[in-house]
Amino acid sequence: MSRHFMTIEQQSDEDLATIYQLACSPFDDETLKGQGVALVFERPSLRTRASSSSAVHELGGFATFFSDEEIGLDTRESAEDVGRTLAQMYAIGALRVRNHGVFDRMRVATSDRISLINLLSDVAHPTQAVADVLTIAEYFSEGDVTKLAGLEVAYVGDATNVTRSLAVALLRLGVNVTVGAPDGYQLARSGEEDPSVVVGGGVLRLSDSAGDAVKDADVVYTDAWVSMGLEGETARRRAELAPFRIDETLMGLAKPDAVLLHCLPAHRGDEITNEVLDGERSLVWRQVFHRRSAMLGVLRWIKEEDND
Repeated sequence: MSRHFMTIEQQSDEDLATIYQLACSPFDDETLKGQGVALVFERPSLRTRASSSSAVHELGGFATFFSDEEIGLDTRESAEDVGRTLAQMYAIGALRVRNHGVFDRMRVATSDRISLINLLSDVAHPTQAVADVLTIAEYFSEGDVTKLAGLEVAYVGDATNVTRSLAVALLRLGVNVTVGAPDGYQLARSGEEDPSVVVGGGVLRLSDSAGDAVKDADVVYTDAWVSMGLEGETARRRAELAPFRIDETLMGLAKPDAVLLHCLPAHRGDEITNEVLDGERSLVWRQVFHRRSAMLGVLRWIKEEDND
């Protein structure tokens, strides 16, 4: 049976530890030799496509990119039939989709013949979370994710799929997470990738004040206020989220050596100012680097199961 990587929540602590370890350790460039990875993107992304395709290539495999226009999940062809087709030709399907339910539908339709990786859905963004953990560990603990317990991470702005995966990953490592967001943008309970159900480890705190969330934080994290598909809400979102913009004043409430994370793309002047994004405390480009690391870890973990 194939291994899948759909949410952080679904992974055991042991599997996550293995992924973190494999992400940054020497690798065999023939791990995927002769095997293909189908990259299916309903939503575009520079970093996700670049990191996925480069990681596949470095592991000796080949990647084929399929855009929404080419496949048309549930418009041109059902998700089940897309999955069945890909399973005939590829070992792994890595998908960036609008509806998280596509993963289970493909898994059932293919009887787990093809490994599935969630490159982003409306519920979760687990590969981004792995990259974020690696970035934080590189800065604070020389890459050792087991030594992050007790850190304070503040996520400020619109709590999204990125927030959920990030929080689940960090809480399970003993990191305390505070989410600062106004009413209507705060974390909501979700059936999958729900930080509120993480037992033990770090403490999750919700606040409606950006200042309260950031105070004495080690890490300050934000994301775009207007995600793909929400462009019609731009004016309203800008007005309601303006008090949560990350600028020098807000960063000044965090610890003196606090760092800034942003999963990109950044809407400069909206959720973050140029001074902060381009400042000395910003680790955003290490996050980009570790998107590749995260994919290497996930792909190697998937193939490790196959080689048992």
